[in-house]
Amino acid sequence: MDGYKPPFTITNSILSHVASVSEKVGRITVMSNMENKPHLRKNNRIKSIHSSLKIEANSLSLSQVHDVINGKLVLGEAKEIQEVKNAYNAYEKIAEINPYSIEELKKFHGIMTKYIVEESGDFRSGEEGVFNGEQCIFMAPPARFVPQLMNELFGWMNEVKDQMHPLILSSVFHYEFVFIHPFTDGNGRMARLWHTAILAKWNPIFEYIPIESQIEKFQDDYYDVIAKCHVEGESSVFIEFMLTQIDNILEELLNQMTNSTTDDAILDADGANHGADNMEGSFVIYPYQEYKSREMQII
Repeated sequence: MDGYKPPFTITNSILSHVASVSEKVGRITVMSNMENKPHLRKNNRIKSIHSSLKIEANSLSLSQVHDVINGKLVLGEAKEIQEVKNAYNAYEKIAEINPYSIEELKKFHGIMTKYIVEESGDFRSGEEGVFNGEQCIFMAPPARFVPQLMNELFGWMNEVKDQMHPLILSSVFHYEFVFIHPFTDGNGRMARLWHTAILAKWNPIFEYIPIESQIEKFQDDYYDVIAKCHVEGESSVFIEFMLTQIDNILEELLNQMTNSTTDDAILDADGANHGADNMEGSFVIYPYQEYKSREMQII
């Protein structure tokens, strides 16, 4: 391979998880029959959105996210409500994504950050640090290098996509994307969306498996392995981490599907009580306002 190759090693642990995840995906595909369960597909998609936004400090609860998506008035910051609407619009189109196109990436960043980021749909022009709360994890590469770095990353993906297992490729992309930090804001949301989009091209069941919820449960570990990769200069431990989380959430789903006495429990990853649609009372939405790109807090 003559072009750029992200540094990582395919370990025995990675191979073991790939085999385990592949086996579980096959079983879930046979058992789930998701085409006939639109409410469950929507519930899991909403959970993905809630978790992905919560990782980036969006304070809306799962019930509030349900209400925003169902068109109800919700008390909350206008920017956070717009983030929910944008994320839902992006996730609803996930089956249409070509995850190997930079232009598609920019297009969906425009959807994900509509009205809330000045450089929506464009690579950043300024310098950015990546923060977990108040702690700076690392300084992103200079903005002038972003187009070249992204071209190299997508060039590599297109070169190996027919040879490398999507479970590995998607994890490598996730880490490399976070490292490059190509946008002013929304990088974490886009990394997780694109990770799911790559997997959904392999098997459409991933459109409705809330991997983001599993990441949110282990958010500190997520940042720790990213920081470790920065130090080590390669992404093997991040690949292992992501495959472990995917394997674990699939195991939870299979256990619920095996033990469930009703179809409604199938693929409800947390077994949560989604009562948002039946909540009584009304809420007031803050007036729409002009948005400016907020200072990056976390990836």
